[in-house]
Amino acid sequence: MAKQKSNNLPSNENVEEFEMLFPLLESLMMEVKALSQKKQDGALNPLKVKMINKVLSRIKNLLKDDPSSEFIELLDEETLPTNSDALFMIVQFKSAMEQFKNKYYVKTSSGDFMSAEDYYSWKTKD
Repeated sequence: MAKQKSNNLPSNENVEEFEMLFPLLESLMMEVKALSQKKQDGALNPLKVKMINKVLSRIKNLLKDDPSSEFIELLDEETLPTNSDALFMIVQFKSAMEQFKNKYYVKTSSGDFMSAEDYYSWKTKD
């Protein structure tokens, strides 16, 4: 595996942002999924789109230097996406966030020889 250059690593501030945003994203995904199951082609209302974009824009900013950023877009506030379209886009954000975590949240040791626990930590430039 290629060694990460320290200037490409996230900062501690980025990690805090990730840890705050990821649960919010998961909650949004569950809510939009429920809406999509009830009425797949129903349009989101402007308030929901605005609230979702508030979280998504922070994620987009967090991932701005990551290659996955070119595949994630905010919801269109003018044409109001359908529930299923919004879910599709939120899943893209979740996948990008999971890739970010898989890249920088790494196994640091497997504990002592008597322990089966693995230890993980964020690889940061700080």
